[in-house]
Amino acid sequence: MSIEIKVPPLPESVSDATLVAWHKKAGDTVARDENLVDLETDKVVLEVPAPAAGVLKEIIVKDGAIVTAGDVLAILEEGGGTVVATPAAAQSESKPQAVQQTETRAAKTSPAVRRLLEEHDLDETMVLGSGKDGRITKADVLSFLKTDDSSNVTPGDSAPIAADADDTLGLERVEQRVPMTRLRARIAERLVDAQQTAAMLTTFNEVDLTKVMSLRSRYKDTFQKEHDVKLGFMSFFAKATVEALKRFPVVNASIDGTDVIYHNYYDIGIAVSTERGLMVPVIRDVDQMSFAEFEKELGEVAARAQAGTIGMEELTGGTFTITNGGIFGSMMSTPILNQPQSAILGMHAIQKRPMVVDDEVVVRPMMYLALTYDHRIIDGKDSVQFLVAIKELLEDPGRLLLQI
Repeated sequence: MSIEIKVPPLPESVSDATLVAWHKKAGDTVARDENLVDLETDKVVLEVPAPAAGVLKEIIVKDGAIVTAGDVLAILEEGGGTVVATPAAAQSESKPQAVQQTETRAAKTSPAVRRLLEEHDLDETMVLGSGKDGRITKADVLSFLKTDDSSNVTPGDSAPIAADADDTLGLERVEQRVPMTRLRARIAERLVDAQQTAAMLTTFNEVDLTKVMSLRSRYKDTFQKEHDVKLGFMSFFAKATVEALKRFPVVNASIDGTDVIYHNYYDIGIAVSTERGLMVPVIRDVDQMSFAEFEKELGEVAARAQAGTIGMEELTGGTFTITNGGIFGSMMSTPILNQPQSAILGMHAIQKRPMVVDDEVVVRPMMYLALTYDHRIIDGKDSVQFLVAIKELLEDPGRLLLQI
């Protein structure tokens, strides 16, 4: 029996998707629920699984095409071939170690990397992966392309431009033109919209993290043993943010036309860097979570964002955002609003600096904080006091437990 493989229902507000890459070709046997093709929307990558075991009889829509919900992508002939699921352990034992490592690395390759490999007619085995467990990153592929001999460029690829005078020094200047992914194009659009719409202003402060670091160091092992999750810094910042938002509700508000919408809930977006670009998963009702519950939820949504399997509903509806440029070494930045939210908190690198405490110079672990806010509804007084509240809560974390 022939079965039509169709584009599944797309997330709300998403009108179409781009077919990124087929994982099977016509004539291949497939197992039930095996991923056949990746579809990329403005925010997420959707996998289209096989509804039954059989043979992929015909591929109708090619890579790079724009599709909408219900479009027929391919025809599957059910039962056209016998597909037997072999236990993973048995398969691994029957294959050489080098083959196992190659297949494991390929299985973990993200859709964006697979697409880049296919665009340049490269095999995973040709590129040395620098990621975890040898995983190939986009940077690995681009680095390979830069160092690869120009004779390896295939028709349709971005070929090097003609060499110039630098050749006399043994150097060659090259250019590569790569189209933006849908996610990158959407990020660019939203950032430009935010700058053109909101009256953005940024205020700064600094926080002494001595007590937070001491508390974390003292209890991190017990915390992990008790809750099976690591105690990170983000849970302290998230809980301090919620307490500050309770004191200054306008910072948790948003603008809708000529109305201001005050939210009595605290859905906090946490910016996550992925191979496809920046994503902001939203953690709901942070005010009702314990530190352990927050850390577990953060770990799960961040993993789904990095794997490209996060749902659209997990990326929308936040009331406030926290971004941490400190993990990349940033000392200071002015984050851009994640509209329609009216404020965003920027964390930065922790550095030991000499500080005056009780008229004595001491070395303390310090972090600069930045709050970008929409001056249309948030006054300078509220923004400054909001940031001061976060500073006070973090410098005396007992306040978080007592909510004072």
